[in-house]
Amino acid sequence: MERVIKQRNVIVKDLLNGTHESISHVIPLEMKKSSPERIDSFISISYGVLIGLTGDISGKLVLSGDRLMFASIGQSMFQMEVAGEMLTSFSGELGNMIAGNLSTNIVGKGYEIDITYPSILEGNSRITGFKQAIKLPFNITSAGALYAYVLLD
Repeated sequence: MERVIKQRNVIVKDLLNGTHESISHVIPLEMKKSSPERIDSFISISYGVLIGLTGDISGKLVLSGDRLMFASIGQSMFQMEVAGEMLTSFSGELGNMIAGNLSTNIVGKGYEIDITYPSILEGNSRITGFKQAIKLPFNITSAGALYAYVLLD
């Protein structure tokens, strides 16, 4: 039992570090990461993207923030306004880039992992049904708050 807990702690640490590295690598803006927070009940999202993780690690990566934050990141990456359907598409692609980079990171540590297609979350979404959830808050200069949730099944 103790071995399983230690192994799970290593997986969580690798996922959190990999998520931080991926976000820092993909988003070309200065940012400050705050301490991770454990979530014990549910997650409320008004706008974000959810990507499933499959393979040795089963769970989800959720990126959450307001539409303006996603639009600001898009504008910084493409040097043009990102709005409407283009914002929805960009948000999914941003999630894909971060999750893909995370997947590559994790594979390098010996795990087999794959990602699912991104799902956009809009409105008042409530996510439940996970065994463990950890929130990684980021304050992105000139864009605002981004929250990355690592959910393990």
